[in-house]
Amino acid sequence: MAEQTKKITVALLLAALSFAGMFPFFTFEQSSMVSIIVFMVTLWTNEGLPLAVVSLLPIVLFPAAGILTTKETTINYANPIIYLFLGGFLIAIAVEKTGLHKIIANRMLSLFPSSVRGIIFALIITSGLLSSVLSNTTTTLLLLPIALFLTEDVKLKMRLALGIAYGASIGGILTPIGTPPNLILMGIMEEMGMQAIPFAKWVYIVSPLVLLMFIAVGFILSLGLKDMHIETDLRKDPLTGNQKKVLYVISGLIVMLLVNAPIKPYYNGLGLSEPGILLSAGLLLFMPPFSILNWMEDKDNIPYRIMFLFGAGFAIARAFTETDMATVIATYLINFSQMPLLLFILIIATMITFTTEITSNTALISIMLPILYKVAEQTAVSETLIMLVATICASYAFMLPIATPPNAIAMSSGVVRIKTMAAYGIVFNIIGIVLIVAIANLFWINVI
Repeated sequence: MAEQTKKITVALLLAALSFAGMFPFFTFEQSSMVSIIVFMVTLWTNEGLPLAVVSLLPIVLFPAAGILTTKETTINYANPIIYLFLGGFLIAIAVEKTGLHKIIANRMLSLFPSSVRGIIFALIITSGLLSSVLSNTTTTLLLLPIALFLTEDVKLKMRLALGIAYGASIGGILTPIGTPPNLILMGIMEEMGMQAIPFAKWVYIVSPLVLLMFIAVGFILSLGLKDMHIETDLRKDPLTGNQKKVLYVISGLIVMLLVNAPIKPYYNGLGLSEPGILLSAGLLLFMPPFSILNWMEDKDNIPYRIMFLFGAGFAIARAFTETDMATVIATYLINFSQMPLLLFILIIATMITFTTEITSNTALISIMLPILYKVAEQTAVSETLIMLVATICASYAFMLPIATPPNAIAMSSGVVRIKTMAAYGIVFNIIGIVLIVAIANLFWINVI
């Protein structure tokens, strides 16, 4: 109780200081909004209150401060992107319930040699591909026990744990549903009246980045280790009936998403709502002939708190727009946008990547995307390009355990020290920034 009170007090103090520092230069509503965001981000970071409780605070605090009405705030908690996530998580629950994830992991690990480097690459790629459709938190929790039983060498366990955590963060950007910042980008693009990036096109444009990061992380984590063989002893059990059913649903979902995606100017797609497609696939698992999910058994596994977190993120983005705060900050960033595009993107990528290390990437990207949209709107910079760069960078924080859930889970294993994570992490942060900036300037700029 005393510790929780202390954390809440710290959050209130920081909020009050931020309001005092902002009020001489900004309006009351703008200053209040910033102080509320500081209060929430602090509580998200120090866990002074449960994540879901903090995520619902905008419904109370934004109307009280005259920032948004209750209706304007609560409508953000029904954003279509939230239901896209819900559909994806229903599929994830079915995958876990049937044990399909273990089969997938075992089959993928068997494709690689049993050397140390081979196993590290196998875990990174398996973690990355699973986290592109499952929660990166879930993926890390599922794979970490497998990795820790592969060897008794503490140094090697540390590399394997980091490989899984970093692989989950890297692979999370491979699809629009892989990580919360991706979903927030899609939601904000819809609110701004921008054309959303189709599922298939998203995968196409980020695949080179994911592949290069897999290679870089796998190579560096395997440096200094002898080329020894590890006996994995992973069984190749046949698929059960329920596992086949879930696999059929996932395969059908992938086909629907690919067929639905337009390929301009040759094919306009089906025009169906992607959130509707994913939610339909998730709901199908409750029905015959599948009947994999049961509401009474599985409802507690649905991450309502993450759905509230998305709602808070969208509410924050709306508040930045309604108070004109995004426009005010954009006027300062416009000075940087006069620089060459390469340098401007580098500044944005560096700022987002290292800021994410100490704050919620969901909150950060909710704040920054409306600002970057305003900056791009007043310059020749592509809104989609700069917002995509920021979104990807928000997921590529590798230094600290508080930066991402996979980092925290790896730390909880007891085989990773903060000093070690920071040493590897800063290297991967820099590599990530360089690759993102290079690919954005050489590839994304031509296809977005």
